[in-house]
Amino acid sequence: MRAPPGEGAAARATPTARAGRGGRVCRARPAPPPPPPPDGPPGRTAWAEGVERLREAATTEPGRLRIIGAVLAALIMLFGTVSVWEISDRAAAADDVVGRSQPLSADAASIYRSLADADTTSSSGFLLGAQEPREVRQRYEKDIANASKLLVSAAANTGGNEDSRRQITVLSEQLPRYTGLIEQARATNRQGLPLGGAYLRYANEQMTTQLLPAAQRLYESETKRLYTDHDDARSWPLASIGLGLLTLAALVWAQRRNYLHTNRVLNHGLVAATAASVVVLLWLAVGHTVARSSLSEARADGQESMKVLNDARIASLQARAGENLTLIARGAVLAEDKKSDKYDVDFTNNMKQLDAGLATALRLADDAAGRDPVSRAEDGVKQWKQRHTAAREADLKGDYEAALPQVVGDEKHKESSGAAFDTVDASLEQAVAHEQQEFTRAAQDGIGALGGLVTGAAALVVVGAAAALLGIGRRLSEYR
Repeated sequence: MRAPPGEGAAARATPTARAGRGGRVCRARPAPPPPPPPDGPPGRTAWAEGVERLREAATTEPGRLRIIGAVLAALIMLFGTVSVWEISDRAAAADDVVGRSQPLSADAASIYRSLADADTTSSSGFLLGAQEPREVRQRYEKDIANASKLLVSAAANTGGNEDSRRQITVLSEQLPRYTGLIEQARATNRQGLPLGGAYLRYANEQMTTQLLPAAQRLYESETKRLYTDHDDARSWPLASIGLGLLTLAALVWAQRRNYLHTNRVLNHGLVAATAASVVVLLWLAVGHTVARSSLSEARADGQESMKVLNDARIASLQARAGENLTLIARGAVLAEDKKSDKYDVDFTNNMKQLDAGLATALRLADDAAGRDPVSRAEDGVKQWKQRHTAAREADLKGDYEAALPQVVGDEKHKESSGAAFDTVDASLEQAVAHEQQEFTRAAQDGIGALGGLVTGAAALVVVGAAAALLGIGRRLSEYR
């Protein structure tokens, strides 16, 4: 009997047995179940879910306490991190002031001074001719050697200061040419030839138009870097102070909230965190104030005085060179007015600068040890002017033989203008050495005021953050 239409197809379509080989029945595999629907509405991100959970947690007191604890710990740690960074930066700048930029500025001033002294000494030796004392020659050689050594040191320590490098290159190239001209002038002068004076004047021109201006620019460049480091070391750590005040405000708020909710006056953990933050903030403010004051003292009482004294000493060296060259040139080189002797005009101008510098240095000196050498230098300048006037009068009368010993000195003329210059130079050297000590002492006091602050601040903020978490944890334990 034949099955109704469609009945066989329906039987084949059902997952019931279908005869296979061997008489076994094969069943169709059921379809896999559909995936479960995603949590929450479609398009939710992990960030949104986190915000939602945080919002749900904030509706309960334990959740709010956990949030408060986390925020307080994060604020304390951020306060400590910024404090450590800013104080480390100030301490590094203060170290640079004492250990790098100030010594480089002092070396640049020494380069200028050595070159000016070499020029002065060479002219003194030229005036003495064959009777040039050995100590005069040794002083010239020492000046040149010192300038060369300091140039090598400056080249190795200028870092990325391109302006300083350019000036060092100029000085390194021109110094051998200058010494060559001096040797030619010296050799020609020993032979009694007038050409020696021309060589010496040309050497002096090279010194005053190339070497000394380059040395002056080097000094100004290094002094500018010194002032930059000084300003960096003195700048207030405003970010640290601001974060410290914000942290204290948050801790006070948290303790007040704790009191309002529990009627307990103190939470030991929060009190400890507040105490640690207060100590860091006070240490930071007091330490930086003391360091700033010491660095300001170093700049005002040390660096500024040294700058004035160095300028005064350079003016005295240039005045002495002008005095010597007045006798050497004997009117061969005229000033801009085409009437006066150029070197005598230079002498007068440099002596005016020396007078002004000594008056300023005396005003800046803040103790007897600083004032005494400056006062001796002023007395020396007075004697120098008197002796120079006498020598100049003799020279203008045509009595060169009488004028020469009054300038360079001899057995009969112990009180020469050269002796007065030596008194001025020695006194200024002593004054510079004293101000250098004052600068170093004050600057090191500033560094000492920051000592230990980095390590102490780091340790205290870790303690403060841990104490805040423990204080909040103690409140949370009441809900268990």
